Amino acid sequence: MNSLNKTFVPTNDSKNRNWFLIDCEGQKLGRLATTVVTLLKGKTKPYYCPSVDLGDHIILINADLILLNENSKHYIVNKPGRPGRSLKIRNVVDCLPKFTIQRAVKGMLSNTETKRLMRRLNIYNNQNHPHKTQNLIKITL
Repeated sequence: MNSLNKTFVPTNDSKNRNWFLIDCEGQKLGRLATTVVTLLKGKTKPYYCPSVDLGDHIILINADLILLNENSKHYIVNKPGRPGRSLKIRNVVDCLPKFTIQRAVKGMLSNTETKRLMRRLNIYNNQNHPHKTQNLIKITL
């Protein structure tokens, strides 16, 4: 058979996961979250296939220095487990930056992808992280 006419379809054995390092300093939350989701899904790879998980690992550093619009009226409502209890309403700016980034990325993923892909996202509030032995690819946005 002629192998030039065959289409390459990746399988679970053909995984080549990269490790990306992204600095959050001075980045806007929404634009950062969209790039993180495309890298987690593996959509930047030329052999992307939606049925095969080809995503990469992502490390976000300096999460404290992310830009949030303080004038916007985005709130997080925490519903307690018991009915009749009061709702806790917090402004997004007052929440932890790690929680805010995770919430933005989770909102862009489907329910079936969330648990699997969020394991590959690591968020740190400063420059220090334990993944220095990996071959990190630094991305500037």
